[in-house]
Amino acid sequence: MSDLGAGFGYLMKGQRWVAQHGRWFGFGLLPGLVTLVVYAGALIGLGYGADDLVSWATPFADDWSSPWQGLLRTGLTALVFVFGLFLAVITFTAVTLLVGQPFYESLSEEVDRSEGGEVPESGLPLWQELWISARDSVHILLRVALYGIALFACGFIPVVGQTVVPAIGFCVSGFFLAEELTAVALQRRGMVLKDRLVLLRDRRLLVLGFGVPLVLSFLIPFVAVFLMPGAVAGATLLARDLVDPDPAPDNGPGTADSGEASAPRAWSA
Repeated sequence: MSDLGAGFGYLMKGQRWVAQHGRWFGFGLLPGLVTLVVYAGALIGLGYGADDLVSWATPFADDWSSPWQGLLRTGLTALVFVFGLFLAVITFTAVTLLVGQPFYESLSEEVDRSEGGEVPESGLPLWQELWISARDSVHILLRVALYGIALFACGFIPVVGQTVVPAIGFCVSGFFLAEELTAVALQRRGMVLKDRLVLLRDRRLLVLGFGVPLVLSFLIPFVAVFLMPGAVAGATLLARDLVDPDPAPDNGPGTADSGEASAPRAWSA
């Protein structure tokens, strides 16, 4: 349980960091606001069309008597919408990080800078960073889709499908959400996707303690947008300790956080 609590602690530390650096909080909101508008429209459309989709997919139930037809189709409609939310939580982060790559790279670097020690930089041009992020996000989304299909099928199991399966779904979402967020800092440290997954699996409870509460909070409308800057900051702090659990302090000039953060690099870019 200590790792779960520690993971949640990183999430809170990230939120406190952006609260103390208001400029960076506002800076990190922009990509999430753009993505939110698109996703809100998609989920509203799913909400209106899920019942029609289920009716089309279950013609065999047209002649069923009440209440069995209603129970089947209502349950499947709920599962379709939950599956949509499941994918939305994961893809929202991936798309937001892709849209806001320069923003979140700068925010993550500033967190490293304020904490002292080395501030890694990828040294890659922006187009190559975007390509790597997009490629890795597709790989993650394919994994999530496979898990989602399996969990969707298990949702038909009585009792288990309504209790255990949703809990496993939140854990899967939390793990991969944490992977997407820590990727911002870990890619700058030269870690490829395969190595990042191994690193996170070795501290699975710590990662779940960070990712699962974030997934649950993302289900509340608009919350995801306001938590994203702090989530990136917290993921950077988490990544620092995963890579180097006991970093050597650096008290050199310019490494300590003196209150006002420097101007965002991506803005000038």
